[in-house]
Amino acid sequence: MRKTLVYFMVAMIIVFCLFYAYTSYNEVSRGEQAPNFKAELIDGTPFQLSDLQGKYVLLDFWGSWCPPCRKANPKLVALHQKYPDKLTIVTVALEKDSTSWRKAADKDGFTWKNQIVDQNKFVMLSSIARMYSVRGIPSKFLISPKGMLMEKYSFAQIDSVLSIK
Repeated sequence: MRKTLVYFMVAMIIVFCLFYAYTSYNEVSRGEQAPNFKAELIDGTPFQLSDLQGKYVLLDFWGSWCPPCRKANPKLVALHQKYPDKLTIVTVALEKDSTSWRKAADKDGFTWKNQIVDQNKFVMLSSIARMYSVRGIPSKFLISPKGMLMEKYSFAQIDSVLSIK
């Protein structure tokens, strides 16, 4: 029994290291062009991130199953209401199934058009999340009007960046 537990722990450490290496391989950095991606919005409309150049974009990775994400969502809604002409919010729900997110998004007040559900059995291995080296959620990326990645900011810092511009 003890030997099995040791093998299990070693296997888990190896899996964790491989996951970390896999998500870190193409890590994006501040000042680089934001990785472009195509997806389908929840209403079936085709979406391409590069089409949003000209405004600040807040790319938010979240999940309906994630308590810290749900706790942060009211601040996201407040930013959307405060800066409708300066900021475009794009939410990417990392989900195991395609239905759970809707109840959470409705309850949390998501009214913006750019909502994407990236369904994957292993949510952190979603194709979009891998492009941005997302290792945990919530994860937010502020993208400049020129399509460049800016720092990872808190909500207060995003608010101050947008109020200066």
